[in-house]
Amino acid sequence: MKNGFIQVAAATPRVTPASPTDNLQRMLELAKDADRLGVRVLVFPELSLVGATSADLLTYPTLQNGALDALRSYCKETRKLSLLSILGLPVAVGDRLFSCAAVTLGGRLLGLVPKAVLPYGQSRQLFPAPDETDEITLPGFDYSIPFGTQLLFCCEEMPALRIGVELGEDLVSLYPLSSAHAAAGATLICNPAASPEGVGAAEYRTLLVRAQSARALCAYVLSSAGDGESTTDAVYGGHALLCENGTLLAERKPLCGERLTVTEIDLERIVADRRRSNVFLSDAADYTVVPFSLPLKDATLTRRIAPLPFVPADPEERAARCQSILETQAEGLAVRLSRAGARKAVIGISGGLDSTLALLVTDRAMKKLGRPATDILAVTMPCFGTTARTRTNATLLCEELGTEFRTVDIFDAVNQHFADIGHDPANRDVTYENAQARERTQILMDLANATGGMVIGTGDLSELALGWATYNGDHMSMYGVNAGVPKTLVRHLVAYCATQAEEDGQATLAAALRDVLATPVSPELLPADDEGNIAQKTEDLVGPYEIHDFYLYYMLRYGFSPAKLYRMARYALGELYSAEELLKWLKVFLRRFFTQQFKRSCLPDGPKVGSVGISPRTDWTMPSDAASTLWLAEAEALSANG
Repeated sequence: MKNGFIQVAAATPRVTPASPTDNLQRMLELAKDADRLGVRVLVFPELSLVGATSADLLTYPTLQNGALDALRSYCKETRKLSLLSILGLPVAVGDRLFSCAAVTLGGRLLGLVPKAVLPYGQSRQLFPAPDETDEITLPGFDYSIPFGTQLLFCCEEMPALRIGVELGEDLVSLYPLSSAHAAAGATLICNPAASPEGVGAAEYRTLLVRAQSARALCAYVLSSAGDGESTTDAVYGGHALLCENGTLLAERKPLCGERLTVTEIDLERIVADRRRSNVFLSDAADYTVVPFSLPLKDATLTRRIAPLPFVPADPEERAARCQSILETQAEGLAVRLSRAGARKAVIGISGGLDSTLALLVTDRAMKKLGRPATDILAVTMPCFGTTARTRTNATLLCEELGTEFRTVDIFDAVNQHFADIGHDPANRDVTYENAQARERTQILMDLANATGGMVIGTGDLSELALGWATYNGDHMSMYGVNAGVPKTLVRHLVAYCATQAEEDGQATLAAALRDVLATPVSPELLPADDEGNIAQKTEDLVGPYEIHDFYLYYMLRYGFSPAKLYRMARYALGELYSAEELLKWLKVFLRRFFTQQFKRSCLPDGPKVGSVGISPRTDWTMPSDAASTLWLAEAEALSANG
């Protein structure tokens, strides 16, 4: 339960209809297995103690009493387990019979949640849940038991763990109980269900659970009745689904034979999403809070944590994402060019990744406007660090796209500037580097003035987050088309365009794009090595972008702490980088992110393309002089061996 992670599981025991004793033994075995695995919340199917297909036998006191005996035995046998269990049985209250979810922990029955929505087949034996919450007594339990649908089970040690329960068809109703549970504060919804299999049933069930977990900003565990249920008129597959905020974390496919489906939910992520949502309104006025105590234990991570959170792992999804982003960038730029009455789009081309993507986006924007590629003025401005490789690629790209292309050599201008300010060119410090970047920006701005154009910025989200941009140099433009795109995604966008070029028969353009992808990321502000190769490699200086993008996504999207970022990075990226490297670059990321805010406070406009952005107008506001002390202190306290 450290860092907000807690292990949950759906159990699908083999059931013998109308035999609580047999079912109890199988459920106890699963509960003990789950406890050994570190599971803290375990969900069994609906009516799991007696079998959901017991039908009219449910109405017989013999079966009802047998189920209560089994429930008492389950409580007794699991009293030493650090495990909250949710299991199903029929419960008679007065002259009515209900399908109930029994919530147990530490030998106690915490509460009973009756089913509210009954399918046609159950309505002849069972009653829907009453409107009011009450307390009842049951034989063998010497205390009152909360009974009703509006129960909220809250963990004292981990306040973010708040559990709501609905059963089966409660989810399918027009106004699901889980929506009310979530509004009351529930972060985890548990659903003991009994749904038969059929054509499209599993897909529909998955759609419902994923959608509800997304809509209610919660984790959702559904365990449906399975093997051993009567096949009189249907087959039950034991489908289990464990979702979080719309993401399917784990699944037991129907009829697969597995018994426990385990994963971890991230309660900090759920709480962070709710705090950022201005449509999530809490209302717990009518709910009864049932507190419980559950010893804290560090959950072993088994769920997938995306090592490249900005980049979909599935090739088809990734291609669709790339197409959508390119269209968004191009549409934003097309509208801006049109509204500004710009006759030219002026862009500096280095032959690197970012300027290549900006050029490709600008070309798409011109096509949207029905304007020729010659309305793009692409400018290459070689200086001390420019290599033949990048200059050649820049030239090829512009020739293949058909843009207007100019070369402006800035050697003499920069040297004159050094003379003007009294800087020794042999001193290759930050002044040496930034003078080149600012000279290039001055040229682009002046060319835009001369042609009635707009300067198109090339800097990406990752660079701007790290402050890896020269203030009032490449930091500045009239519209920054890449400002919302992280470096790891820039690479895939260019690769996507290369594939499109190949499919369109543009072999030369595709080859140039592939070579851009193979070129080390560099600002090329320091002279090349003796062989003419790039000597200044960005990732050697500020760290690998896939590490920084990982930290950037999870810190800005969810507000995760340095300790949690580090733990997740070791889990997701540990096969690629050592613990020492991940910790080193975490400190660099935190330090640079805080100290470079002043550059982000005055960024030009640019299109947002994802859930993470740093625009000072819409996405990220922060004092430019905010202290990083707390974050760095937490990072310094971390151990690469811990």
